[in-house]
Amino acid sequence: MTSDIKIPAYETASLDSIAKIAATARESYRSHKTKDVEWRLTQLRKLYWGFNDYTEKFQAALKQDLRKPPQDAILSEIGHAINDLNLALKKVKTWVKDDRDLDYPLTFSPLKPRIKKEPLGTVLIIGPYNFPMMLTLTPLIGAIAAGCTAVIKPSENAPATAMVMKEMVEKYLDPSSFFVVNGGVPETTALLEEKWDKIFYTGSPAVAKIIAKKAAETLTPVTLELGGRNPAFISKSADLALAARRLLWGKTMNAGQVCLSHNYVVIERGLVEDFIKHLHAANKVFFPDGPKASPEYARIINERQFDRIKKMLDTTKGKIVMGGETDKSDLYIAPTVVLVDSLDDPMVTEESFGPIWSIIECNDVDQAIEMMNKIDPTPLSLVTFGSKAENEKVLNQVTSGGASINDSFMHGCIATLPFGGVGESGTGSYHGRASFDTFTHRRTVVSTPGWMDALLRVRYLPYSTPDFNRFMWMNRATPDFDRDGKTISRARYWLGLVFGLGGGASAKGALLRWLLVLAVGYASVVQYRRS
Repeated sequence: MTSDIKIPAYETASLDSIAKIAATARESYRSHKTKDVEWRLTQLRKLYWGFNDYTEKFQAALKQDLRKPPQDAILSEIGHAINDLNLALKKVKTWVKDDRDLDYPLTFSPLKPRIKKEPLGTVLIIGPYNFPMMLTLTPLIGAIAAGCTAVIKPSENAPATAMVMKEMVEKYLDPSSFFVVNGGVPETTALLEEKWDKIFYTGSPAVAKIIAKKAAETLTPVTLELGGRNPAFISKSADLALAARRLLWGKTMNAGQVCLSHNYVVIERGLVEDFIKHLHAANKVFFPDGPKASPEYARIINERQFDRIKKMLDTTKGKIVMGGETDKSDLYIAPTVVLVDSLDDPMVTEESFGPIWSIIECNDVDQAIEMMNKIDPTPLSLVTFGSKAENEKVLNQVTSGGASINDSFMHGCIATLPFGGVGESGTGSYHGRASFDTFTHRRTVVSTPGWMDALLRVRYLPYSTPDFNRFMWMNRATPDFDRDGKTISRARYWLGLVFGLGGGASAKGALLRWLLVLAVGYASVVQYRRS
């Protein structure tokens, strides 16, 4: 039973230890041991067993921090992280291979261009409180797969989970390469004083601006996973009962403390009354004895966030049509829906990040799009319940980090697909292959054979006009469009492209290019035979 598991009391790291921790992680990276793919696989395999062996402890910690149900802890955190990890274990040997299927002119083929994947170095990962295990450790999976060393700073607002993470990392992973630093603002500030090769932050836009500003001082790249005032759209083509059930799920999971959950719903006129009836029906099914009595309904993380959410309810000019009950002593806020008639209402202008949301009526999909773009032009998530044509129109005209059709943020539930924001909802993405890429530098490498110097005469001083003209003939490209931007006859274009080897219409240029191809081919054959 998770209730019998004891979680160590929260302890912050010594400020004096942070510089040494960062230096040790950098030294470990400079040893080059992390570039060995087998070393990375060993760390990932150990992390797998850490997840497996610490499952019950994580469940207990998440219950303590958020009153998160054990089943939810598996579905939305531990299981999600394991799925992401399993893909890395399966694919990392493929991911690290040099890319050779590249686009470049045929004349450069002797250089054998390739993209070499290299780790960025030593990275800092700062996690949030809402999914404290999954959103902190899945970036670590990408960092390990990419060959980086890492220092992890879990959220101090989920102290039990932070302590379990620290214990697990220190027990299972290389102690000179991976560290967990617990603490609040002073410890985070000290970490930001160190030089990192990348900072990965998940949390609020306000803190993200502080981190990005500090990172800019040393030109440190950042990945920022933030939130937004996420919209949902419902048209007359929607199944209202289905939309109500799925949207309610999105706001009851983790008590709505989900960066992807909708902040408001824009619904066509004439549907509101029935939609609200379906919401009440779904709420009764979810919580037969009410949300407060349900062991499967989480709580708000702390009093500060409780007060913030309740203030939105206290200051709204809208009408509460479902829920509204609160209990600060229990950090309980019921799933709450507010019908508003102004885009300036606090329920619209502020990100709820909790189990409350607003409903706004619209005339049609065009007005809905106009509203969504005015409220938040770059939300993290977009949800649409409409006809195929309406859904495509919303997707094409409303920008978002990700989107789900006919469901609530399901796009973020697939552990192996890229996840990230756009604009004010974040920059960069991760999960699956994207996690590897976010901690990887793509390094272009070429190797120029000695025998090519005659062909490279054009670059050497003194410059030669005949050599320059020859080079331009050989590398001139023929566009497949005219001066009005219209494509030309395909037959004419392809004949010129094939016989001219991609060059212009000049017969002399085409002849020279063919001679070059033959020369390169002959040289390659000779070199191959000699080897």
